[in-house]
Amino acid sequence: MKDKVRLTNDPLEGEDTRASSKTSVRPIAGILQEVLAQLTEIIRSEIRLASVEIRQDATQVARAGTFLVVSAVLALYAFGFVLLGAVYALAMTAPLWASALIVGIGMGLIATVFLFVGRRKMKLASLRPDETIESLQENVTWLKKHRK
Repeated sequence: MKDKVRLTNDPLEGEDTRASSKTSVRPIAGILQEVLAQLTEIIRSEIRLASVEIRQDATQVARAGTFLVVSAVLALYAFGFVLLGAVYALAMTAPLWASALIVGIGMGLIATVFLFVGRRKMKLASLRPDETIESLQENVTWLKKHRK
């Protein structure tokens, strides 16, 4: 077993060749490019996740808002019928005003039901992207662990 003949005066050159043959050493620039590409992909996927979450939450808020709008419209009708009942009550003392008042109170009850349903659905809706925040926290924890 003969040693390799050195062609240069650099005493460490032979050691580098032997060390690189034992372990595959990648250039730092390649590692940094790979890390940057992975980091870019993580950021893009987090943005996509946040976008999907916000879209879902906005849809839920829109549905709850529909109940609130229906409630407001029915409340206006109820108020109109109550006023109509008061007008009939003043105009004549016949049962016509009583029927208008009953209809107005009935519409008011329906509006109240829609109001409570809409409020409950609005409380369930959240515009905070919880999954994205959790995922970002996991990524930060992972980066801290592997940085050490």
